[in-house]
Amino acid sequence: MSENRQNSTADWDDDDLPEWTDDQFDRAEFRIGGKLIRPADGTLTKPGRPKSDNPKQQVTLRLDSAVLEGFRATGPGWQSRINAELRKALKLDG
Repeated sequence: MSENRQNSTADWDDDDLPEWTDDQFDRAEFRIGGKLIRPADGTLTKPGRPKSDNPKQQVTLRLDSAVLEGFRATGPGWQSRINAELRKALKLDG
């Protein structure tokens, strides 16, 4: 069952908000009358991750359950390890 919560907006006012920097304004989405003039670029705290020179592509791949379970059992980063093993098999490294 959901808990009934009081509106907590009365505990602060606009004076508590930090001032935006020029850099944050430069990256923020800009609209006039609901019309998008410029989309946001990155986030309000930093510009975002740089674009990769060799981006990976999302694919659908069917693997044996034993193979999948084996890689997942190695912990976080198992998808990157599958990629590394495929690169080795194709002699793409080195």
